[in-house]
Amino acid sequence: MPNGKQKVLFLSKFYAMNRLLSFFALIFLIFSACESTPELKEEKTIEEIQADGKITNSDIIRNPVTAKEPLDTVNVAKMTFEEEEFNFGEVNQGDVVEHVFKFTNTGKIPLLISGARSTCGCTIPEWPKELIDPGKGGEITVKFNTRGKSNEQIKPVTVTANTYPNTTKVTLTGFVKPGNDNK
Repeated sequence: MPNGKQKVLFLSKFYAMNRLLSFFALIFLIFSACESTPELKEEKTIEEIQADGKITNSDIIRNPVTAKEPLDTVNVAKMTFEEEEFNFGEVNQGDVVEHVFKFTNTGKIPLLISGARSTCGCTIPEWPKELIDPGKGGEITVKFNTRGKSNEQIKPVTVTANTYPNTTKVTLTGFVKPGNDNK
């Protein structure tokens, strides 16, 4: 049977050994958790995309926001509208209001509009499906059917494209006079 001094000596050596093992385990974890820097892929530049001949959607559609890379708000398409809101004034209930929103791609790569939608089925947008080169323009036609609508109306249309941010809004506003909805 060990005496008290032997127990104390044994326990102190045991705790010292545990601390040493814990220290080495911690060092091992620190060094094994460090990730080596991944190889950077060489991304196509604007000039390379233009020099490739026919441009495909996968060449121009980029996600400018990723978790691993910094935000790129320069090398994207940009829609600049001549007007973002159109007031159609006062119309009779049942009329169809139509307006053309003109825009220019003021970005650095071709613009691709993937969709446009309104908040209800009474407002229908039509947009160009083809690529719009930098410096070139396009049109989004919005038709608002006032049937069943009355009073002040605000009809936003959200355009989704390869821009930053990826959505842009244009809006039709005006007043629909209540009346015979016979159209």
